[in-house]
Amino acid sequence: MTSGSGPTAPKPRVAVVAAVVGDGGRFLVTRRLRGTHLEGYWEFPGGKVDTGESHAEALRREMLEELGVAVDVGALELETSHEYPDRIIALAFYHCRLLGQPIPLLGQAMQWVDGPGLLSLAFPPADAELIARLAASAAPQS
Repeated sequence: MTSGSGPTAPKPRVAVVAAVVGDGGRFLVTRRLRGTHLEGYWEFPGGKVDTGESHAEALRREMLEELGVAVDVGALELETSHEYPDRIIALAFYHCRLLGQPIPLLGQAMQWVDGPGLLSLAFPPADAELIARLAASAAPQS
């Protein structure tokens, strides 16, 4: 029996990539499935980077697995990290261009949302800086 007073194990660090796909001022987002970490939250499509994979390789693989579409991976938009109770997420958002029509292959909800509309959806805390950037860049200039 352990007393619980010993050192705690470090939280696992998980590398994740996400695609920022824009089309006419709207962005492609999907909803996390029931039974997954952060279920029910909206997100930019993507996922974990496997050992030995580059960010671009991981994004191309994830987009094919989740949305059945190939992508051109472009510039890095934002790198950030967030500590959740059970893990630390190191998240990299890349601009991507679809090379076909996305189809939600896992049964997840999918929609196109304008920048300000992103503010009305529930996203994971790790996405907050990106959401603020996209919403601000799409806001009308006075």
